[in-house]
Amino acid sequence: MREKAERTIRAYYAAFNRQDLDGFLDLLADDVVHDINQGKREKGKPAFRRFLKRMNELYRETVVDLVVMASADGRRAAAEFTIRGTYLKSDKGLPPASGQAYVLPVGAFFALKRGKVARVSNHYNLNDWLAQVAKPARGTKKRR
Repeated sequence: MREKAERTIRAYYAAFNRQDLDGFLDLLADDVVHDINQGKREKGKPAFRRFLKRMNELYRETVVDLVVMASADGRRAAAEFTIRGTYLKSDKGLPPASGQAYVLPVGAFFALKRGKVARVSNHYNLNDWLAQVAKPARGTKKRR
């Protein structure tokens, strides 16, 4: 069961890296719970789809250095990785986007049921990200 859970989480991040929305959503339980870093809890695939579409519009991100761990029964898993990203379009309540690059260590925790992701909680240092995007990308001027 551990190996199956680890394969599911690896497939989840492979679909993320390909920006394969349908492949990504196929790995989720219909009633998936998504605990957004420093944000609210969302439930269900439709909410997750909206979240992913918004994120893909505002950010370009790739998961690298992925390490996956799972419990022996395959009901819980965790992942540690690095996000390499570009801030493409300004997000509400956050600094203006100008193509700033960022690199963040991230931890994610999962609950799985019947081979699907039933819950995912993502954790990263928001203050680190804010500091990285506070400066405009090279070749752009900071707005006053």
